Amino acid sequence: MTVTTTSTSLLADDDAVTAAPSRHRVLTGDRPTGPLHLGHYFGTLRNRVRLQRLGVDTFLVVADYQVITDRAAPGEIAANVHEVVLDNLAAGIDPRRTTIFAHSAVPALNQLMLPFLALTTVAELRRNPTVKDEAASAGVSSLSGLLLTYPVHQAADILFCHGTLVPVGQDQLPHVEQTRQIARRFNDSHGGEQPVFTEPQALLSPAPRLLGIDGTKMSKSRGNAIDLRASEDDTARLVRRAVTDDERVITYDPQTRPGVSSLVLTAALATGQTPESVAEGIGPQGSSALKALVTEAVNEELRPVRARRAEYAAEPGLVERVLLAGAERANAEADRTLQRVHTALGMKY
Repeated sequence: MTVTTTSTSLLADDDAVTAAPSRHRVLTGDRPTGPLHLGHYFGTLRNRVRLQRLGVDTFLVVADYQVITDRAAPGEIAANVHEVVLDNLAAGIDPRRTTIFAHSAVPALNQLMLPFLALTTVAELRRNPTVKDEAASAGVSSLSGLLLTYPVHQAADILFCHGTLVPVGQDQLPHVEQTRQIARRFNDSHGGEQPVFTEPQALLSPAPRLLGIDGTKMSKSRGNAIDLRASEDDTARLVRRAVTDDERVITYDPQTRPGVSSLVLTAALATGQTPESVAEGIGPQGSSALKALVTEAVNEELRPVRARRAEYAAEPGLVERVLLAGAERANAEADRTLQRVHTALGMKY
């Protein structure tokens, strides 16, 4: 992929991406800390599939090294990697068009952290709000070196393959800005007349964030999410437990009625309606009718996903073959990038 010298703004224009998909490369990924859930599906997976169908070259990292950034006991990483790959395949990710690989399988990618750390101050890392949020959510009282340098590791993820687009939520924008800063500093210090890296842009997710069934942020670690692999009965049970309020008439008001509004939004995303029209359709029927609609809509939306997942899970060696093929391409890309970095640094012996 050719590195462009054109300066870009932080936020990408989705219309421009749609008009010229072949000019872009996406880096996206998941931490394998557990199975993916409904929030991932509406927030990232559907958009990944959309970009893939447009023809945007996509690299998808299963970030196994990042599991140990904030966890003393990382859990069953191998099993979780397997589940995350299955979830992505079931959602529609095609390994013939999307490069799926694990961090630990691409050594040259991780070597990029060293020169990138030299371009980043400790004060900048400590100011990064996502580092603080990750530490708070994991309940750690002091930052490990790996957690502190988490944004630099993400910069290596993006820049090793010269990603131009990073699909993120609003809260992840500081990471993309830090990556842009690293790319800019490397080019200024070592790039000469031909910059080594392009500055990636953030592609904001079109879907607002869903809450978990307890009314807090949906999270694998909090156990408040509906997994993509959940059965239809489990989905119904979890939706029935979702937090609402005492008002009978259903309205869409995320600020004052977050629990109800998250359910309304879920139904809207699953049915292709606006949240306002969903709320109007339920009206005075109350939360029980809303939950029934959400259950039906989610199960209908996920039925083909779950069917594909069961089919893929029954195919021996599928996940291993996908990861092996993805690692081969990712290693070739990372090796080329690291060679360019070594050349720019004068480390060719």
